Amino acid sequence: MTAPFETVHRSGYVAIVGRPNAGKSTLLNALIGQKISITSRRPQTTRQNIAGILTSLDAQLVFLDTPGFQTQYRTGLTKAMDRGIKNALSEAHVVLWLIDVTANVHKDDELFARLKDAAALVIAINKIDRIDNKNKLLEHIQALDAEYHPKAVVPISAQNRLQLDTLIEALTPLLPRQEFLYPEDNVTTASVRGLAAEMIREKLFRQLGQELPYSTAVEIETFEEKPALTRIRAVILVDKPGQKAIVIGKGGEKLKEIGTAARLDIEKLVGGKVFLELWVKVKQSWADDRRTLDRLGLS
Repeated sequence: MTAPFETVHRSGYVAIVGRPNAGKSTLLNALIGQKISITSRRPQTTRQNIAGILTSLDAQLVFLDTPGFQTQYRTGLTKAMDRGIKNALSEAHVVLWLIDVTANVHKDDELFARLKDAAALVIAINKIDRIDNKNKLLEHIQALDAEYHPKAVVPISAQNRLQLDTLIEALTPLLPRQEFLYPEDNVTTASVRGLAAEMIREKLFRQLGQELPYSTAVEIETFEEKPALTRIRAVILVDKPGQKAIVIGKGGEKLKEIGTAARLDIEKLVGGKVFLELWVKVKQSWADDRRTLDRLGLS
């Protein structure tokens, strides 16, 4: 029995799942209040389960941002990403299924079959700021509730931070009563080194858009953090020589733009000056190479 006036803590894992471009990384960053997961308009930006930790006086929610499930391309990388989704679903106390309100929901989706096994399922309908017909939204909520029987259906806008408090209120009672899993001042389980690599990769997507093939990766070779200056040397892996030329750009200008944009984000992360050195390496079929995936933490 709980003693009088004793705080009852709830804590646990919440796996954020959904189709590519549903807004999972944007939602995670909005919930945590800072950038720990990279975002892009291109699908399949997230490759690893990035954990974000939200702690209040009596609850700690550990959100797992999972890769968007897909079946179109099957490489060692995409198989590892699929395993990441399965691991997150098995570890989670609550599954938060994020749906893009502007996209169609397909009942025969393999992901939905997995969600049927979730002990506690909460559905968040994202991007509600993009629709004007609220009656349609209500119909959407009622249909999802009838089909999947979730604990709650919460309409939100991750981009505009609408109804996120309501979402947290729906998730918290579903977590087990136990002490916090992580120190109260932690906001992520990811290392600064890992976050720096992700920020560089994000700038590849943003600077190059459709020119850049999906099969690129960033590996941090050296990371030396000192009070006055953090020195980082990173390599961008590509599949083909032609891709290397795209990343570097004419006279090295594109690589310089990528490096500058990434450096500014990393400086915010470490709270100080950063010297960032980037170079590009061709490694054919790196996404199917087990040793490369191991080094990148993607296996």
